[in-house]
Amino acid sequence: MGNRVVPFVLVAVLVILHAQMWVGRGSIPNVAALQKKLDLQKASNSRAKLENEQLASEVDDLKAGLGMVEEKARLELGMVKPNEIFVQVTR
Repeated sequence: MGNRVVPFVLVAVLVILHAQMWVGRGSIPNVAALQKKLDLQKASNSRAKLENEQLASEVDDLKAGLGMVEEKARLELGMVKPNEIFVQVTR
């Protein structure tokens, strides 16, 4: 009787571990899905970091002088200096 219990317990533990590997919290499909989410988040973070660096550079330019302010006013708002002639070319 004692000789049959040990193999049964070992097989039961093996089945439980094998089932956990395929459907448990740390299962192979679960880990793959988490890795995919991590890769997407890293890509999103790198895009956000690049955008933040560009905005920080723009803020530094705006703090440094009025050249950037004038350029933005001319490009985005269509402002012109006194005694300048504005010519708009359309294609």
